[in-house]
Amino acid sequence: MSYPIPSKMWQRVSILTFLLLLPTVGIAVLNQSLTKAIPTNQTTSANSILPSHLDYQALQALVNNYSCVVSVSNFGTLPVTRTEFATVLNTCSERINELIANNPTTVAQTDLQTLQRLQKEFAPELATLNNPKEEDKLEARSNIAPTQPTRERTEAQSIGKTKPSGVVMAPPLNDSRFSSPVINESLDRPISPKRTVGGSINGMIAPEPEINWQFNTENYNRIDDNPFHRVSNDPLSTFSIDVDTASYSNMRRFITQGQLPPKDAVRIEELINYFTYNYPQPTGNRPFSVTTEVTAAPWNPQHKLVQVGLQGKRLESETLPPSNLVFLIDVSGSMGEPNKLPLVKQSLKLLVNKLSPEDRVSLVVYAGNAGVVLPATPGSQKTKILAAIDRLEAGGSTAGGQGIELAYKIAKQNFLKSGNNRVILATDGDFNVGVSSDAELTRLIEQKRDQGIFLTVIGFGTGNYKDGKMEQLADKGNGNYAYIDTLLEAKKVLVNDIRGTLFTIAKDVKIQVEFNPAKVQAYRLIGYENRLLQNQDFNDDKKDAGEIGAGHSVTALYEIIPTGTKSDVKLPEVDPLRYQRSGVTATDTADNEMMLVKLRYKLPQDSTSQLITQTIKDSEFNANLTPSTNLRFAAGVATFGMILRDSEYKGNANYDLVMKLATQSKGEDTEGYRGEFIRLVEQSRELMTRK
Repeated sequence: MSYPIPSKMWQRVSILTFLLLLPTVGIAVLNQSLTKAIPTNQTTSANSILPSHLDYQALQALVNNYSCVVSVSNFGTLPVTRTEFATVLNTCSERINELIANNPTTVAQTDLQTLQRLQKEFAPELATLNNPKEEDKLEARSNIAPTQPTRERTEAQSIGKTKPSGVVMAPPLNDSRFSSPVINESLDRPISPKRTVGGSINGMIAPEPEINWQFNTENYNRIDDNPFHRVSNDPLSTFSIDVDTASYSNMRRFITQGQLPPKDAVRIEELINYFTYNYPQPTGNRPFSVTTEVTAAPWNPQHKLVQVGLQGKRLESETLPPSNLVFLIDVSGSMGEPNKLPLVKQSLKLLVNKLSPEDRVSLVVYAGNAGVVLPATPGSQKTKILAAIDRLEAGGSTAGGQGIELAYKIAKQNFLKSGNNRVILATDGDFNVGVSSDAELTRLIEQKRDQGIFLTVIGFGTGNYKDGKMEQLADKGNGNYAYIDTLLEAKKVLVNDIRGTLFTIAKDVKIQVEFNPAKVQAYRLIGYENRLLQNQDFNDDKKDAGEIGAGHSVTALYEIIPTGTKSDVKLPEVDPLRYQRSGVTATDTADNEMMLVKLRYKLPQDSTSQLITQTIKDSEFNANLTPSTNLRFAAGVATFGMILRDSEYKGNANYDLVMKLATQSKGEDTEGYRGEFIRLVEQSRELMTRK
């Protein structure tokens, strides 16, 4: 037998809830009708689904993203029946509920929406997966908010009872822990994030309409600390310089919000290079100066700390070449939060106010599609540019690749042969539609880089921040990568540091250090883990490396273990080399050299590199001399980074040591950045104590 289905009930009650009102025979009848209604494009029959089907691909993505255990053989390569599909879907639902129970920020909002859509489409098949013995366990697992008030927990459990026994359902997208109201498309009105119980049917609580749950899907590439290398086996260290600062301001965002940053979000070289250092200006035609210094390593006095500092030449405003700037703005739905698009607009206005009449500005946006909001406009028409920025609104998906293609096209159309041609990308990094694979994007960016159009990437916001992808794009585009969390940071990046941000004075800057085994037993480079190069890359002018902007300073630190020192650090065990000569060379005896520092760089318009060499002698180290303010502060920042990363090489590092180094080397601190660092250290210590 079957029952008539009131039309209003279809609007208010999900198919799953309605199924609970039907006897078993009714489910079979409804199953048959629903099967006919579900699109079967790309299927071999109504009961078979091909791997090319959109639902199949969506489920396979969930399986891969959350490591779901698949019991159906050949899933992912061969067609499956609807029942087999539901089996995999149910297993993946259980896995996702487990992840949410441990950490509600683990599962992406878009993935949860996909899961709920598939559960609705395959509700009849899910209803047949009956395992009553698991019901209590599954209900407990679906209660994903153990910190909810008692009333809300009771309501959540009531909602959980409406699911078919043995079937794990995605949690409702409306948890009270998230405060910003969101829009439910079916109602086209704001929905309060607080839990409100739906209508009652036969004494049961019906689930409410879907509400977006703001999940944290931030992504950081894994970083493993550089290890110590024995000089006898590996005397060369080669890496690309880096002037990115995003890691520091992102770390600050975490700490000011009351939590320690993830280990992989801390790139020590970016923490160090966030600050300027009092290195001397270059002389002659060189674009930067080189400064070296040696002292005892504060966290392990048995070791030495070597600083290599580069200082880019400062350019006066009247000598700056004109700029052809294309602002590429992410206006997708994920950018609607106050710390995203609204902050982007405020930040860009600060930059616009610094433009010269000779500069040209274009404005390209991307969401579901990419479009030109403002064609190339002279910097003198600031009112027009600011008005275009004011019109920006968030909404839609994110076609990041398409936006980049259009931005480069506009930049090429307005190319300045003797000027600065640059695309400035402002986004939260959530590329999920269009030409968005890393391979496609990096190839495009590398091609345009070689044509003289560089890319600067500025990150905004929280929740779905894609740090790894954004850093990679900036690196491939001969540009820098910054993160803006406040308007004050926007002022630093786009006003105070504007020359270094926009005007490159040296590109493909590489450093190679050769250590003398007679003086150095082992060494390790602090930071720069994702900037390491092969030794042969140093002399290869086709190998991309980092850029130095006007006025930028770059600092690198090496921790070394002197020859003959019995260190508490475990060094790699390598058999002695049979054919390599060991011992002291003539140069060692004569000049007492500890290491040779070599640098290669190209001028912005050149394709051939130039070489700079500089030796560091063991006699430069004097235990009785106080190290410079530059070295002490850089060492303090490095110590802090090692504590945040819980580095195995942190030795005796602690917060007291960081505070001592930072406060003693604070200096004039005109902009207050070093004072802010000291406050962050204090806040971090409090968070660590609580933890």
